Amino acid sequence: MLINLSKPIVAIVGRPNVGKSTLFNLLAGEKISIVKDYPGVTRDRIYADVNWLDKQFTIIDTGGIEPESKDMMLKFMRAQAEIAIETADVIIFLTDVRQGLVDADSKVADMLRKSRKPVVLVVNKVDDFKKLTPDVYEFYNLGIGEPIPISSSSKLGIGDMLDEVIKYFPEGSAEAEEDDRPKIAVVGKPNVGKSSIINKLLGEDRVIVSNIAGTTRDAIDTEVKWNGKEYVFIDTAGLRRKSKIKEEIEKFSIIRTVSAVERADVVVLVIDATEGVTEQDAKIAGIAHERGKGMVVAVNKWDAIEKNDKTMYEHTNKIKEILSFMPYAEYIFISALTGQRLPKLFETIDAVIENHSLRIATGVLNEILTEAVSLQQPPSDKGKRLKIFYMTQVSVKPPTFVIFVNSKDLMHFSYTRYIENKIREAFGFSGTPLRFIIRERSEKG
Repeated sequence: MLINLSKPIVAIVGRPNVGKSTLFNLLAGEKISIVKDYPGVTRDRIYADVNWLDKQFTIIDTGGIEPESKDMMLKFMRAQAEIAIETADVIIFLTDVRQGLVDADSKVADMLRKSRKPVVLVVNKVDDFKKLTPDVYEFYNLGIGEPIPISSSSKLGIGDMLDEVIKYFPEGSAEAEEDDRPKIAVVGKPNVGKSSIINKLLGEDRVIVSNIAGTTRDAIDTEVKWNGKEYVFIDTAGLRRKSKIKEEIEKFSIIRTVSAVERADVVVLVIDATEGVTEQDAKIAGIAHERGKGMVVAVNKWDAIEKNDKTMYEHTNKIKEILSFMPYAEYIFISALTGQRLPKLFETIDAVIENHSLRIATGVLNEILTEAVSLQQPPSDKGKRLKIFYMTQVSVKPPTFVIFVNSKDLMHFSYTRYIENKIREAFGFSGTPLRFIIRERSEKG
């Protein structure tokens, strides 16, 4: 049995204009504005990490879809709700007290009721609790529990709503025994060949396969044995919509991608060589980068490209330009159709797993730091120079370092990056991001 130790996922579902994005932005708080905008990562975030009463979870906004016609409205909502049901641990079903209970609310409620997933019914835009409470009672008719009145714009009732949401989180899952096999999420846009890659891997003679059901995401994880080592592949190949409801619905595949990335150690981003990198690829890569995951970019359908001796180099450079926020990523050019370089994929994954868990002794780190500082003086401002006292590694997955300095303000991003480059020169760390925490302490201390 696989035990999922990742953060629970909470999805906000509801008709357009009920205030989903306003609620999402309120819950995401300042976090949403301080997430770095890396070049190539689009700014229309639909997920954010939230902390309430020491419970951490990822919240997902399914807002932003406005179908052209009334007929399309229910189709969009149904598709939206289906993905939320499939992926989320808890669903916030948002309604609007001003518009009252409408037929579309009842249709979504029917779907949610059948899902057996926990649903918290929330009635938004209740700006005056005394005056509007009788109107909230109408939503009992949906038959999915007690409606919780809130006002996103006035920040009313949010605590009561979150108290209800966290009641449904699995108890003690974080203390459960961890499955220590490497977990690999294969992600990418629909039709780039994710399922073909996994099927090809499973078709090899050296691979023994068994399917493990019962993860909290209702996904089927695939156990793969390669050269005597076990891996768990988190299959996001099912991201393709079964019903082809316009291309816009594809953006919701990001919901499942967040879920898969959250649980993985290493993310394999599959890109179609014939298409090049798309905006959605960059968005998925950005999620993996922010979550600190090991990263392999697998360029599939390489057999379909006419090549000369510079083709691979040119392709790599084009992709690196767009994914410039993750220069550490490993690249591999493969063909799921012919099986070209698929064995190399495992070697690359193994190398990234090793780097993602690599620990460097404090003494060795400080030797690198001393040399780096002597080669390039730390910056100064108004006569005050940055002093770096020492550095230590505090965690792995991803490797995370604390640097103690006399002034955080003087520690420019560019100097942190210079130190990162020096560490990478010494230890490689290819395929894994590195995290740096800058701490201030007095010179006497």
